[in-house]
Amino acid sequence: MRFGPTPRGARLARHLVAVRLDEWGFPHDGDTAGTVCLLVAEPAANAVVHGRVPGRDLAVRVSPFSPSAAPAVLRAEVTDPRDERRPSPVPAAPAPTDESGRGLLLVAALADRWGVCGREPGPAPGKTVWAELDLR
Repeated sequence: MRFGPTPRGARLARHLVAVRLDEWGFPHDGDTAGTVCLLVAEPAANAVVHGRVPGRDLAVRVSPFSPSAAPAVLRAEVTDPRDERRPSPVPAAPAPTDESGRGLLLVAALADRWGVCGREPGPAPGKTVWAELDLR
């Protein structure tokens, strides 16, 4: 799904991911949906603030992976057009008085795996922040 690079676009991304997860059998009020929505919301908010290029959308993809019929992993990806502004693989803790800077710490704490890679597919510049949640 593609969204405008605005706070409204980031909120809409989170909402539509919740709808899609509900369609897949992960209810809105369940732990899995709440966690995956956060794994989308934080990178989407960062994309709006740090990865925004006027006129270029951010993209969100949530996909189930499984060697069998039921998904074993849910993967969330948020892609923005700014390749040069990649987050650190080990997020730094903000000062106690800082009002922001905790989003990727939440992603690191809640995801079973997460990282950053170049934009896929194609030659357009950008990066993808991804996070995976193992379904238990």
